[in-house]
Amino acid sequence: MEITTIATPWMWAAFTGVVLTMLALDLGVFHRQAHVVGVREAAIWSVVWVSLALAFNGWLAASFGAQRGLEFLTGYLIEKALAVDNIFVFLVVFASFKVPASYQHRVLFWGIFGALLMRALFIFAGAALLMRFHWIMYLFGAFLLLTGIKLLFQRELEPHPEHNPLFRLFTRLVPSVPDYHGGRFTVRRDGRMFVTPLLLVLVLIEITDLVFAVDSIPAIFAVTSDPFIVYTSNIFAILGLRAMFFLLAGAMDRFTYLKVGLSFVLMFVGTKMVIVDLYKIPLGLSLAAIAAILGVAVLASWLRERTAASEPVARPEG
Repeated sequence: MEITTIATPWMWAAFTGVVLTMLALDLGVFHRQAHVVGVREAAIWSVVWVSLALAFNGWLAASFGAQRGLEFLTGYLIEKALAVDNIFVFLVVFASFKVPASYQHRVLFWGIFGALLMRALFIFAGAALLMRFHWIMYLFGAFLLLTGIKLLFQRELEPHPEHNPLFRLFTRLVPSVPDYHGGRFTVRRDGRMFVTPLLLVLVLIEITDLVFAVDSIPAIFAVTSDPFIVYTSNIFAILGLRAMFFLLAGAMDRFTYLKVGLSFVLMFVGTKMVIVDLYKIPLGLSLAAIAAILGVAVLASWLRERTAASEPVARPEG
């Protein structure tokens, strides 16, 4: 299998440079002072990141054809959907460590910065494997299919990432203090360097993204084998993750059937990869199917929430 890309070296460099510049502006200008991110601010940033992604999508379609634009849009939608699981875990981590709301943006910023590096490595490794071993496509597909089935029947809705062996090893090897020191990740006491709980939370966020990348990156390779499209759709989805977290964090418990929808998305993408040599599902149909699955999940969640709200509350007798 031959891996080809539409991107020239300067396109890779330009895209990476723009992303790093935007991240620098984000932390150094717009969020230089630690503060609680409200719903209005999160909504504005969500619109900004989605608009930038759609503008890039339009440029791809205009420059390289509608097929490439459709590949990016489908990959972006898959990543956005799978990012919801990250939000569930972020909520658990922040609650478990009692992270002050004013420092959550700082943790997510550096967490996403690390995620960009890790996912770039994953994408290039995955592309190299697919180029050399076509059967890896079947392995990726089977993995996504089984992951979707497992998620569908999963009873435990609140994972415990603090039990991860990598995190437990980190806490054993690195001395830490139990209290927060503003937005600092490290603090010096008696001439020794200690890490604060904020750095422990950041490590958990990075480990969590590493786990989710194992699911999400193979899913995008089901849409396109172009590393540039895989990378850019992944990065745009990750860049908007912080704003989406602050926008949806207070309403996550209302999306009752969203995990069911995500499980069907994974099973659909996994099936598409497994049968790729027998039948190649058209990209437009894939995009429509994924959008329909997520739309039904959100609509069903809204209807259940509305029904529950309209039911009369039972009053105790006596």
